Amino acid sequence: MNPGWDDLEPRHVPLGGPRAMSVRRTLPQRARSLIGSWCFLDHFGPDDVSETGGMVVPRHPHTGLATVTWLFTGEVAHLDSTGFEVVVRPGQLNLMVAGRGVSHQEFSTPETTVLHGAQLWFALPDATRHREPTVAHFVPDPVAVGDAEVRVFLGALAGVASPVETFTPPLLGAEVLVPAGGEVVLELDPTFEHGVLLDTGAVSVDGEELLVGHLAYRSAGATTVTLRASAPSRLLLIGGVPLGEPIVMWWNFIGRSHEEVEVFRATWQDEISGEIVAGRFGPYAAGQPAPLPAPALPHVRLRPRE
Repeated sequence: MNPGWDDLEPRHVPLGGPRAMSVRRTLPQRARSLIGSWCFLDHFGPDDVSETGGMVVPRHPHTGLATVTWLFTGEVAHLDSTGFEVVVRPGQLNLMVAGRGVSHQEFSTPETTVLHGAQLWFALPDATRHREPTVAHFVPDPVAVGDAEVRVFLGALAGVASPVETFTPPLLGAEVLVPAGGEVVLELDPTFEHGVLLDTGAVSVDGEELLVGHLAYRSAGATTVTLRASAPSRLLLIGGVPLGEPIVMWWNFIGRSHEEVEVFRATWQDEISGEIVAGRFGPYAAGQPAPLPAPALPHVRLRPRE
């Protein structure tokens, strides 16, 4: 990448089991933990569900963050402890703000043959991380910008603003489609850090080629980004005001200290064992697959991420 952008290479992470769907994770990593409030980015597919089994993620907990599901192909059935149930389809935002605590499950639907998309998290600031959990579902309309088609699912870009509330410092999430030979210049908020993930195609970011599956990062200060495609291309553009708070992130929890995460883990284990009924992460609909137990905490103290 050019001096303005850093190239963040993905690492492959299985979601479970020897035949499990593998995801390409670009956040967090050693070189960068956050882009604005965004703290996690998994990019997956296109996966043949008959080979990988698709997305099979039983009930699990979250605290102090929000989850974003954005699909390109296939469907995912979402159910959570607020009682919200929906089938997420391509071009539809599913946002779950965990706040003080929530639990949910995600399974690709029986009709899904190919699964392809991204899941992202953003961290909540201390001022809102103890709020009650909420869920939003939103279908953004596409808008033409230069040669591109843009769908803004969070924040604002190209004169379009998502109505979805995030309870975090201002951030951005958008899908950008650029045809072969096309170019688009997008105006950026200079107070934001930004990331560009190439899903498919061949694109240069401000004149430098970006590899498929890689995430280009730029610190605050940029006012535009130029995307040129030599093949039909799809990208995700994320960004936001730097969170400005250290976070402790482990498994599915975000807290502010090692001790706080210990409490989250113990509470989850007590709830799924039946020692606590309808606590921080419940209640939950009956007749669902067994919940995921938390892994053991590491034998070292969890360190904050800046």
